Amino acid sequence: MTTTTRARGVPNGASPTLGGRVPRQPSRSSSPISLTGRGAIVVIFAFGLLGSLLAPQLGLGLMAGLLFVVGCVLAAVATRRADLLTLAVSPPMVFLTATLITQCVYALGDKSILQSAFAGLVLALAAGAPWLFLGTALVVGIAMSRGLMDDLRELRVRLAAGGPATPETDVDEDPVRWDV
Repeated sequence: MTTTTRARGVPNGASPTLGGRVPRQPSRSSSPISLTGRGAIVVIFAFGLLGSLLAPQLGLGLMAGLLFVVGCVLAAVATRRADLLTLAVSPPMVFLTATLITQCVYALGDKSILQSAFAGLVLALAAGAPWLFLGTALVVGIAMSRGLMDDLRELRVRLAAGGPATPETDVDEDPVRWDV
């Protein structure tokens, strides 16, 4: 007498790999590039930092904001669906970090580095607020059209059930497997 155990998420006839873990199916995205949440944050940061550093050098004041918004849109379009929630909350933090780094770099040659960096940061944040708002609104809008609300509902259900807050259902408490 033979018993078979079916794993969730495994096609008929397939069996889990060693260690009881089931290989995940790649997400089907309309985009040829699929970024993780961290990768999308790096894209926004790179575009924002590049724009902040180059705009004063080239005399193009709008370039910093435009590149930040372009980075936000590219990241929102190319991010995996499972990481949309991470992406939706990150543009303000990324904008602050890129602006802080830029102002610290520009303050290096001044007499009072701290005072110059602080004044530059306040002015840059005030000038960049509309771009930050636009970038964040576009990220949230694109993410909502790609399924962000479904992810929020799933998170709410998991939290209400007392389960883990992450969407990964096969996360081990100890990721190092010595018995394999």
